[in-house]
Amino acid sequence: MPRFRTIPALLSLALMTAISPFTLAEPSFKTPVSYEEADRRAAEILAKMTLKQKIGLTSGNNFLFSRGYPELGIPEMFMADATGGVNIRRNLSTALEKSTAFPNPLALAATWNPGLAYRYAHSIGEECRAGGIAILLGPGMNMYRHSQYGRNFEYFGEDPYLTSRLVERYVMGVLDTGTIPPIKHFVGNETDHPRRLSNSVIDDRTLREVYLAPFKAAIDAGAMAVMSSYNQLNGEWPGQSRHAMTELLRGELGFKWLVMTDWWAVWDAEKVIKSGLDLEMPGDKYLKKDAERLVLAGKVSEADIDRMVLSILRTQIAMGLHDRPVRDEYYLRNYAEHAEVALETARQSVVLLKNEKQLLPLRRDTAAKKKILLTGRYVDVVPRGLGAAEVEGYDNITLLQALRDTYGEQLHYVPSPTDDELKSADVVIVETGTMDSEGWDRPFALTAAEEARVVRAVTLNPRTIVVINAGGGVQMTGWNDRAAAILYAWYPGQNGNRALAEILAGQTNPSGKLPITIEKRFEDSPGYGYLPDGEQLYQGWDGDNDMSRPIYNVVYKEGVHVGHRWYEKNKIEPLYAFGHGLSYTTFEYSDLRFNPPSIPTDGRVTIEFTVTNTGSVAGTEITQLYVRDTQSAVERPEKELRAFGRVTVPPGESRVVRFRINAKELSYWDPQTRAWKVEPHDYTILIGSASNKILLEGKLTLR
Repeated sequence: MPRFRTIPALLSLALMTAISPFTLAEPSFKTPVSYEEADRRAAEILAKMTLKQKIGLTSGNNFLFSRGYPELGIPEMFMADATGGVNIRRNLSTALEKSTAFPNPLALAATWNPGLAYRYAHSIGEECRAGGIAILLGPGMNMYRHSQYGRNFEYFGEDPYLTSRLVERYVMGVLDTGTIPPIKHFVGNETDHPRRLSNSVIDDRTLREVYLAPFKAAIDAGAMAVMSSYNQLNGEWPGQSRHAMTELLRGELGFKWLVMTDWWAVWDAEKVIKSGLDLEMPGDKYLKKDAERLVLAGKVSEADIDRMVLSILRTQIAMGLHDRPVRDEYYLRNYAEHAEVALETARQSVVLLKNEKQLLPLRRDTAAKKKILLTGRYVDVVPRGLGAAEVEGYDNITLLQALRDTYGEQLHYVPSPTDDELKSADVVIVETGTMDSEGWDRPFALTAAEEARVVRAVTLNPRTIVVINAGGGVQMTGWNDRAAAILYAWYPGQNGNRALAEILAGQTNPSGKLPITIEKRFEDSPGYGYLPDGEQLYQGWDGDNDMSRPIYNVVYKEGVHVGHRWYEKNKIEPLYAFGHGLSYTTFEYSDLRFNPPSIPTDGRVTIEFTVTNTGSVAGTEITQLYVRDTQSAVERPEKELRAFGRVTVPPGESRVVRFRINAKELSYWDPQTRAWKVEPHDYTILIGSASNKILLEGKLTLR
């Protein structure tokens, strides 16, 4: 049978076209069967269905399946979680024997590499095909609004532009394997404390410029399914809100395919049927129980049910799922390639936050004289995020194994070192972090035991390297100044510790940049104060399932000033800024040029500058372009990311980086006219290596 599109080579971009957060840079995914043909075939099947069968199709079956009717040619659809690999459900006889555990999606975001995001997602899609999985329940694209959100590890960071560029490529990567990835969670799900009781209060402009932006980008890329969120949005659960499902998603964003709920995320069958949603999951609650009664009582019409059924069938048919088997064991042969993609993701994702006196790289001493002491929480296990997004992996490599393979007898692993052992080591590597989870939020601060572990190490030995494994930012102010070096290694996936060892030893030059801001204290965060009065963070699933408490408001008071924009607006210095990341070499930026320097409001400009490697080793720099507008009729952020690109430069050489910017890149959502608006005046173009490290500046005029 014909295969789907093969994956391209890894991309290291010196040229990148900058586009609107709401416009795809290249052609979107094309379905195997056209919308029109799929609609015709769906109508033919619908005409043969009873009301009971129709209602059955709109309700999930056996927890992870959509209902099939073989007598009507409707196959059952198997679904699996999501985003960082395939979560294998061992209770299913048809489950994959193994799936690749990739670095978590926030680590992928730290690569700033859309081409790699495509390969990452394509690999996961191939494993879905190998396991007969028709629907991969991701990617997640909620925003990193605050560091305590338990699901930050599943998403792509704090910036809507960076997230948009990554998720559109992720979506295309999965779709190109013949697998459907529902984009989630629509919309405003930025806390899990507890998620069903939180009401995200978001103004219209903020909703469009920040929280809808990744969804629009994914839809433009060809997304064929959307999953509704648990939280309320401005007073309504999105999965049963006509405003969210029909007016926003299907109307304003132009989505035309399947819309499903998250598991147990709606409460009212009548509202669900009228909202514009199609499929309730897992299907054991409201539609299955109430839909027929509502039709017979005249509260909803059978035509309402027909709309839902047509949407489900149309999506399945358009993807070819009625014409071919989902399972294709051909893809089982590609695991080695997937493992290599996981390793490359880890190599590009590790962020070197600090490197005092160039302690790193820590090259192997062939004479085995230098003593390296290793200790830490996750040294002999592979840390990962928990919940639906947990992926076990196979052939997992612990940090202990990777460093033993690298340093041999130089490495001394001591789970509980004495003071003398810490003091006498030539170098100490102390690992710390968190295991974040769906279902609950976690403190910004490390546990008392972990904080004490790191403080003790950096106090007793000034040559201490701290390695952090976490799904988001953690508090480091108690020991940051005393650590000699700090590396953010996220959740590394099954072989990512190999990449970390390469970076420690200087075999790989780090190139990752933070897709988040790491604050000094949680009180500095735009999300601070989101917990209801008197409540504390909890762990475990009891809080998630407790609906006895009242709905509480989470007011997105910062508006469009999310992430680094908040800190810049309020002149709060973070510990580590968005876009920050060091290298073992140094770069200089020069020769900023505009062609032309003035464009009409429907025009385009090419922006060029030169990056020179002034060090002694080859390195990859992630260049970032921000736009500042100080003349707008509305308050705008201090600067907004509008382009980025990876450029690899040999030592002593230079490379020209070129961005193309459309005038629409400079637009904002005008709440008065309820439309996007571009204002003709001067804009400042800022080029730098981080949001707080602007190295070049120039003026662009819109006329």
